[in-house]
Amino acid sequence: MMPAKTLVEKSKTIKTLPHIIIRMAQLISNDESTLQDFEEVIRLDPALVARLLSLVNSAYFGLARKIDSISRAVALLGMKNLHNIMVTDATQHIFRNYSGPTEFSPQSLWLHSAASGICCKMIAERIFTLNGDDVYLCGILHDIGLIVIMEADPEMFYRLIGQIEPDGPTIVSLERQFFLTDHCEIGYLLAQEWCLPDAIADAIRNHHPNGGEDTVPYSPTGILQMSEYIVQQLHYPAVKDGVAIHLPPSLIAHIRENIEEYKVLAEDLPEELAKMNSMYGS
Repeated sequence: MMPAKTLVEKSKTIKTLPHIIIRMAQLISNDESTLQDFEEVIRLDPALVARLLSLVNSAYFGLARKIDSISRAVALLGMKNLHNIMVTDATQHIFRNYSGPTEFSPQSLWLHSAASGICCKMIAERIFTLNGDDVYLCGILHDIGLIVIMEADPEMFYRLIGQIEPDGPTIVSLERQFFLTDHCEIGYLLAQEWCLPDAIADAIRNHHPNGGEDTVPYSPTGILQMSEYIVQQLHYPAVKDGVAIHLPPSLIAHIRENIEEYKVLAEDLPEELAKMNSMYGS
């Protein structure tokens, strides 16, 4: 069995997202799915219905009228948006259910992931005028493999975290040394098991730039890599603050060419993150 698969099997919590969320991803990928199909799946879990309606009616969306049915929520927000809300809600519970040494905080990792998801969506929509729903999921889920590693072997994981220094080996190189795999590969494996689109899975696997290889700026991978860089600069680290992220030349050139737009985006990000955290009960 491959090392990444072995660690996932050892993990007690993150073997899968709730079955209904996976079924929703399958519906989204099927062009023949209808809003009614989507609604029928959600209704299978009354507790999920209540939680979803609570989230949809939060101040984050600022809706003029209260949404009191799944059919209205689906019609108003769309299938992808609702799926993303549910994935985010499930993921934040996974991240926040852990506590450990001060060298690593799952709660801080959740903040980093939330900031990355928002930043990905902002880059896609503001810079490239693309739909930001898919890349939002890239940001939310890209570091889920860290939780898998931590749960599978906490002692070795915290030993690894202790070796991370600003000018030292990267976390990916340390993971490969300690575990013969890394959180990127684990996240890729989970994304496949969760029936997420290939572009999302590939972006999760490649979110740490590999050497000097160029990346297309408007691709999910490019957007996620730039988001990671911006979020780290704003001091929302995944693991430790001050660890440099080195972007490929193509992404550096793109940011420089659009620096004013990225400055505004970075200024707006903390407010958007605060809105999202209030939505999910932070």
